[in-house]
Amino acid sequence: MNVISTLKYARISAFKAREVTREIQGLPVSAALDLLAFTPRKAAAMISKTLKSAIANAENNNNLRPETLVVREAVVGEGPTLKRFIPKARGSAGPIRKRTSHIRIVVTDEIAIETRETRKPARRKTGAPKSKTGSKPAPAAETIVETPETHQAAPAHEAPAPSNEISDQAGE
Repeated sequence: MNVISTLKYARISAFKAREVTREIQGLPVSAALDLLAFTPRKAAAMISKTLKSAIANAENNNNLRPETLVVREAVVGEGPTLKRFIPKARGSAGPIRKRTSHIRIVVTDEIAIETRETRKPARRKTGAPKSKTGSKPAPAAETIVETPETHQAAPAHEAPAPSNEISDQAGE
């Protein structure tokens, strides 16, 4: 059964409150309350009060046990904006928008509570990883570089032997 609790005209912008409500969706109510208790935001206190109200509504009105409840959805909508003005330079005025929001939390006992122990482990594929093209890369061919001083062959990944000549490149 779904139980809804709403806080209307909360004096916080909806954008700031949505950051907190995203974190509690799908959590059991005990875990959501713990998360909100340690979240250092103004919205966390408002959402916590609304969540406690939803738990109380479920317990008293619908005879549901709080241990079985899960936060089904936590939605924050925009409320009316209070418009104010502040004096600015040279006799002008600048607008101030004091935003409000409506916080709605739905808890339910229909969703099973998942923990790490009850969740199935992810399947792991066995075998060596394949390349994107599907074929194995060809081995790098070794190239031979001859240097004029030594006339010896050296692999391409090694630097050529230094020459004995002194260059006079530093200014004269």
